[in-house]
Amino acid sequence: MNNITIAIDGYSSTGKSTISKQLAKALGYIYVDTGAMYRAVTLFAMQNDVLADTQNLIGLLPEIELKFVYNDDLGYAEMYLNGKNVEKEIRSLEVSRQVSKVAAIKAVRKKLVDLQQAMGKEKGIVMDGRDIGTVVFPDAELKIFMTASPETRAARRYKELLDKGEKVLYADVLKNVQERDYIDSHREVSPLRKAKDAIEFDNSDMGLKEQLERIHNYALRIIEKSNKKYR
Repeated sequence: MNNITIAIDGYSSTGKSTISKQLAKALGYIYVDTGAMYRAVTLFAMQNDVLADTQNLIGLLPEIELKFVYNDDLGYAEMYLNGKNVEKEIRSLEVSRQVSKVAAIKAVRKKLVDLQQAMGKEKGIVMDGRDIGTVVFPDAELKIFMTASPETRAARRYKELLDKGEKVLYADVLKNVQERDYIDSHREVSPLRKAKDAIEFDNSDMGLKEQLERIHNYALRIIEKSNKKYR
């Protein structure tokens, strides 16, 4: 069976990671959360007090080692920064407030895109982020662009943070979602945009089961077509 590359892009808090994990598991593919990579670099910048000093951050990039380590209990890989599991730290609202700014830095994107492209050389991968279908894998066989209203996305993110025990206000989460949308869409390097051949997928009123069924069916159709082509 021929494996394909699946690129899932879209706005923050659209559930890209959740769907991508489930899809990868259903297909037996590798899953890569590129957002976790940018969050880890952001956490590194915060820990080293270089958030406001782009040149110093760029100078420290060679010291950053990112690695996904599979967790058998969870059923997916977690983000490790310089040998330490930082999965919990990178999901905080503090990191969310800063990640779009760090992700807009050209040198940061160059480092991480190179890593991401290396991960996907053998195909059989589901990768989610902001520029997967436009920059990282422009030739991906299946591209999905996920979207939902800012209010819907903020409500999801708010519940997720509360469930993790964080003390946050919905208004602050909504503001963060809107600010990230603007920065991601207007940055100079690799701005968030739908690839011309991507399927726009509005999940505002969809449950996870319906989302997975639809996207899984898209993937199976393309895989079947690919197999017929190379028979």
